[in-house]
Amino acid sequence: MQLQQWLVQFGAQHVYLIYLMIVLIALAEGPILSVLLGVLLRLNHFYFLPVYISLMLGDLIGDVILYHIGYHYGEKVINKLRKYFTITEEKVEKVKMLFHDNKYKILFFSKISNGLGLAMVVLTTAGIVRIPFWKYIRTNILGQLLWSGALLALGYFFGELYTRIHGIIGKGSLIAVLIIAGVFIFHYLKRLRKKLE
Repeated sequence: MQLQQWLVQFGAQHVYLIYLMIVLIALAEGPILSVLLGVLLRLNHFYFLPVYISLMLGDLIGDVILYHIGYHYGEKVINKLRKYFTITEEKVEKVKMLFHDNKYKILFFSKISNGLGLAMVVLTTAGIVRIPFWKYIRTNILGQLLWSGALLALGYFFGELYTRIHGIIGKGSLIAVLIIAGVFIFHYLKRLRKKLE
């Protein structure tokens, strides 16, 4: 039995387990999973709404965890880091003021851009500066709706591309193109993150 057939069969027999796995994997790596699931949606292996909700739920659970880490432990971490970095009270207050003045813009942009590699810092900082939790989560939900939808659409596009060139070029060429595109995107985001730091 081919791997693809086995996966389809397993998914059909364990639907709830599959969606639970999507939630758990989205906690750690939502963007890549979203694109992959977009491809699988185009190939008719999943239904859109359960996938969309599972992805959003996993990502939002991660957001809640990071917020609470910042809320309960952020100040302690900052105080410990002062020994190793030039973190003055004045700098901390400036960051807090900047965040408070632009909190919704920062959170929303961080969510729809996946933080340009800084999402963990932004979401933890939201807890440190004590943004009201329900306002924080509402802003993240709005951003998550767009972000998850955009990534699923990107994956769907790749799935469409796969179905169109399947008979012409074959699976091997498409896999090579996807790997090259993935490596390019990874290095681009890595370089962009270094510039922002």
